[in-house]
Amino acid sequence: MPRSDWAHTTYSGEIGTKKKVKRLLSFQRYFHASRLLRGIIPQAPLHLLDEDYLGQARHMLSKVGMWDFDIFLFDRLTNGNSLVTLLCHLFNTHGLIHHFKLDMVTLHRFLVMVQEDYHSQNPYHNAVHAADVTQAMHCYLKEPKLASSLTPLDIMLGLLAAAAHDVDHPGVNQPFLIKTNHHLANLYQNMSVLENHHWRSTIGMLRESRLLAHLPKEMTQDIEQQLGSLILATDINRQNEFLTRLKTHLHNKDLRLEDVHDRHFMLQIALKCADICNPCRIWEMSKQWSERVCEEFYRQGDLEQKFELEISPLCNQQKDSIPSIQIGFMTYIVEPLFREWARFTGHSALSESMLSHLAHNKAQWKRLLPNQHRSSSGGGGSGGPDHAGPGMAQAEEQTVTEGDAP
Repeated sequence: MPRSDWAHTTYSGEIGTKKKVKRLLSFQRYFHASRLLRGIIPQAPLHLLDEDYLGQARHMLSKVGMWDFDIFLFDRLTNGNSLVTLLCHLFNTHGLIHHFKLDMVTLHRFLVMVQEDYHSQNPYHNAVHAADVTQAMHCYLKEPKLASSLTPLDIMLGLLAAAAHDVDHPGVNQPFLIKTNHHLANLYQNMSVLENHHWRSTIGMLRESRLLAHLPKEMTQDIEQQLGSLILATDINRQNEFLTRLKTHLHNKDLRLEDVHDRHFMLQIALKCADICNPCRIWEMSKQWSERVCEEFYRQGDLEQKFELEISPLCNQQKDSIPSIQIGFMTYIVEPLFREWARFTGHSALSESMLSHLAHNKAQWKRLLPNQHRSSSGGGGSGGPDHAGPGMAQAEEQTVTEGDAP
């Protein structure tokens, strides 16, 4: 069997009939829940457990702009529908349904399509990650430095890009797709393979759902292109490109947020931050995300070993510990970006809180380093273990092709 075939079989999605049934049931669940979330009491009595769970979900949505929002709990309370429920709420909160004259049923249909095209079997790249990134994006869109300049179109683009930025992620990275001769790697000529796929998949679902069919053609074309520009910005291989450009703007003090191009650039930066913000969350949640992404790495490594392929950097469970992966990622990918984001926001309360969590979490991982690496961590320096130096940064860029937080 060709490598591309067994690679595809490994992460194949659900069959169409099952998805249709799930979408129907999901809509019924949402319709039932949305009435409660809008304060409408249904005529038929509810089971106490359902009412209790929906009441907790409604309470959580009232605090969706708080940085300590627990997306794992919210996903349980919404019966695995965190992305759909969150997006419907945020579209309503931001007035996007009214402004763009969106049909609520069509919006829901589109969001269910997006949610179900994430692979629930992925430990990390699943719909809960998408919901987490979307909630972070919502927090960033509220930053005073940015919020005062945003248009409804900017907000809708930011939320949609966050929700769909990893759709249909196969659970393996770009180098894996390239070395197994996967058809996506050939289609996109080995360039931003996954990001291009996420974007094109999103456009396909937008068109299939006809969510924006009532808008002028020129406007929908612009929305599709801007969504592509935002999603493609999450390619970690373009990290230095965006970081250098942001530093230059901040040094020259020439960002003009009344300019559509500068606003779009900052939306790209906001999405990049949202995508790798896990190390900036409170320890309990950050640790869960770290364990999930490393489990996904290790699964890829096991797959590579099984088929006698070279094991990718950070994917060897016997050599690459979670603490060392985290320290390297925080040091060379996360910290540089969030320091500049803090400069942009004028060191807002949220930015300072995120940097504080980041420092705390990094210290926690240093304490959890395997014994053989403790001496090289230096007892508090920013470099971490020896193998978390420049070589680690290169490994991060090679391995974490999505720009997601290990």
